[in-house]
Amino acid sequence: MVGIYFSGTGNTAFCVRQFLAEYGESIPSFSIEESESLKAIEKNNRIVLGYPVQYSNIPRILRDYIVANAHIWKGKKVFVIATMGLFSGDGAGVLARLLRRYGAVIVGGLHLQMPDSIGDVKALKRSPEKNKEIVCKTEEKIHKTVAGIKQGRIPQEGLGIWYHLAGLFGQRLYFFYKTAKYTDRLKIDAQKCIGCGLCERVCPMGNLSQKNGIAAAGAKCTMCYRCISKCPKQAITLLGKQVICQHNIDTYLNTKQE
Repeated sequence: MVGIYFSGTGNTAFCVRQFLAEYGESIPSFSIEESESLKAIEKNNRIVLGYPVQYSNIPRILRDYIVANAHIWKGKKVFVIATMGLFSGDGAGVLARLLRRYGAVIVGGLHLQMPDSIGDVKALKRSPEKNKEIVCKTEEKIHKTVAGIKQGRIPQEGLGIWYHLAGLFGQRLYFFYKTAKYTDRLKIDAQKCIGCGLCERVCPMGNLSQKNGIAAAGAKCTMCYRCISKCPKQAITLLGKQVICQHNIDTYLNTKQE
């Protein structure tokens, strides 16, 4: 078994690692940004694949990763973990349908609520105490889920027709355009930016660069919110006009995660 994930601000990476740790074995996990991830998928028949839901859909970066490596999924037994700020409907299901196209066998699905990471929109914002409570409940759910799997009870969250309809009519039908392509709407406040280059280093798409000592955004943002959460001057926004809070999974944990 191996864990594979895409994680913008750390939520999904944390959940996948916790899920694997519950097995009591030293099971490795890799971000899709790591070159070792493809080799790990090739060598393992069982894959735990995690991702953060965007408008009841798959982040463009993950969709491209799966399609570009379509041959690698045939016959792989995949358990899908979908993380979200509230409720996505068929978070696990939308990824499952894409994987099935390339021959993957979907063995189960799990939906996990985590602190919302869209830092420039007021909706779903909670206090640090509430976010810590959410993370604790999710850890408990992961523990119970893995215990159930070991006894043969594999969850199918997000995989049925009713989940599909909930995801389709809940958000995806209305906001599909937001995830159909990469976006060029990332904004840099030149008055706040100090040209530190941190956003450029953390961007998974190479979408940020430095021009005349100021960060500049291209047209290939996958909306992961990593740069917005990391910027020391809160100079970057995407959906909103100002940063309301910056998400860091480490602040909600008792011990610091890598």
